Amino acid sequence: MLARRGVTFQRTKTWKESPDPDRDAKLDRIECALEHRPDRTFAFDEFGPLGIRPTGGSCWAPAARPDRLQATYHRTHGIRYFHGCYSVGDDTLWSVNRARKGIIPTLAALRTIRAARPDGAPIYVILDNLSAHKNWRIKQWARRNKVELCFTPTYASWANPIEAHFGPLRQFTIANSHHPNHTVQTRALHRYLRWRNINARHPDVLAAQRRERARIRSEKGIRWGGRPLLAA
Repeated sequence: MLARRGVTFQRTKTWKESPDPDRDAKLDRIECALEHRPDRTFAFDEFGPLGIRPTGGSCWAPAARPDRLQATYHRTHGIRYFHGCYSVGDDTLWSVNRARKGIIPTLAALRTIRAARPDGAPIYVILDNLSAHKNWRIKQWARRNKVELCFTPTYASWANPIEAHFGPLRQFTIANSHHPNHTVQTRALHRYLRWRNINARHPDVLAAQRRERARIRSEKGIRWGGRPLLAA
């Protein structure tokens, strides 16, 4: 009876409102880069830690005979971090893998982003507020190389477009896997990246999608990120 009235049994979800005093200014800057400079906008974030252990997932298997992975509690290989770099205009994803997060790995990844647009024109990089991302050496390098760092507001990781690509990355390379070491795991990650970039969406399709999303937001009276339009 309840289902007929449009009521179903559902899980409760939580959410956080960003307390960042510069929330709107940061979101406006990110939106401007995504909407008006997509060909020169990039996103960066770390994915991990990546350990060597059997990881459950899902796969096709004979009926009543599920695939099983032997569990282990030993961590003898250490961890790695996937430093992901995403080109918004080209819809391509690549990485720099390192043993830890920090200033040096972040700078190495940012240099690969700068090299993706070698003409020297300004570029924009969206990233979160990890302390290593705000180190003076990184800020100094960014100023010298015409790189504008666009930081997301606190509790607003959704504003970083690379976040949506970590789910498929996990599903196709980590889930239902038992890599023997980090070398094999890294090869699996890079194999997925090659396949994904070969099948990247056409830039004209991405531009059309952005225009359509902007039109829908305008009709609903909301700004990017679900914020209401400011009163005239």
